[in-house]
Amino acid sequence: MKTVLITGCSSGFGLDTARLFLDRNWRVIATMRTPREDLLPASDRLQVIALDVTDSDSVQKAIAAAGPIDVVVNNAGFGAPAPFELTPMETVRQLFETNTFGTIAVTQAVLPQMRERQSGVIVNVTSSVTLKPLPLVSMYRAAKAAVNALTESMASEVAPFGVRVHLVLPGSSGETRFRETAYQYLKGADDPVYGDFMKQTIARMMASNGPGTHARDVAEAVWQAATDPASPLRIPAGADAVQWAAEAG
Repeated sequence: MKTVLITGCSSGFGLDTARLFLDRNWRVIATMRTPREDLLPASDRLQVIALDVTDSDSVQKAIAAAGPIDVVVNNAGFGAPAPFELTPMETVRQLFETNTFGTIAVTQAVLPQMRERQSGVIVNVTSSVTLKPLPLVSMYRAAKAAVNALTESMASEVAPFGVRVHLVLPGSSGETRFRETAYQYLKGADDPVYGDFMKQTIARMMASNGPGTHARDVAEAVWQAATDPASPLRIPAGADAVQWAAEAG
């Protein structure tokens, strides 16, 4: 029985991905900062572990508690919409600590066992916002784009050891708590310089009736990356992400 460790399983894409792998008879290590046993169906193949990806001790303890890992899914992350000029440096650091450095820390912790075993898959969940320039997400976009870049470089480094690396790029989804969490960090709506621009931009985004992404789309994309050796390095997840990827070429 294969084992997947997924970060950020308390809600959204991580939670749906954990459910899908459980349904398909994998052993699932569902990690979250504050463990909750009631989020997923009870199973002897499920282990819920505390993991704060920004804490190196927490990362090492979680990887040790998980045991052998066949697939790691770096999904933990958050957004903070604001104009570039108004984004506090503390928020910038938090975005990179979670979205970028957390991914690096977990990957570095699990790679040695995969390399020694000559087998493993690393799936980094980033975002389709990296495919085109969008306002108000410059810092989040930069943090996720950094993960895209390091994943692409790492892929060729670890391939000789039988380790595959993939990117899953979700589109915009109203089914998760991502937007709710992001708006907690919203800055600038009342700013005399950027306020009107922000309100107009957010209104356009909210009024958009284009294709979107379902949490299941992301879970299926992660499943593809984990189980199909022929999967491309980049896998857009969701109708809007597929469309943007096609437009990006």
